[in-house]
Amino acid sequence: MLFLFFGKKKKDLNKNPFYREKGSLVVYIKCDRCGEVFRSHLRTGYDFIVDYDNPGVPYKIDKLYVGSKCPNKIHLVATFTSSYKPVSVSLEGGTFITREEFEESQKQ
Repeated sequence: MLFLFFGKKKKDLNKNPFYREKGSLVVYIKCDRCGEVFRSHLRTGYDFIVDYDNPGVPYKIDKLYVGSKCPNKIHLVATFTSSYKPVSVSLEGGTFITREEFEESQKQ
């Protein structure tokens, strides 16, 4: 008898750290310096910058996050297709974490 176990596929945060939720993309970040975690809701009709110079990737995000525990700045830059799929993602001063890691850190 053969049993197959299909587990959940692990999300590749380097390719796409964003989660879709009700008209926004959500990203979870951890500060490299102090370990503080962030949840950021990026509203698709409001927070995205229209890049008129590059019609192939019409949307971009350029956000700066500063936590309450340290003065470290976390800089997120990403470009997106017209359907809000990430084309390029860059994060300085922090690390992308999964939704599950964020929720686990909130329980402590």
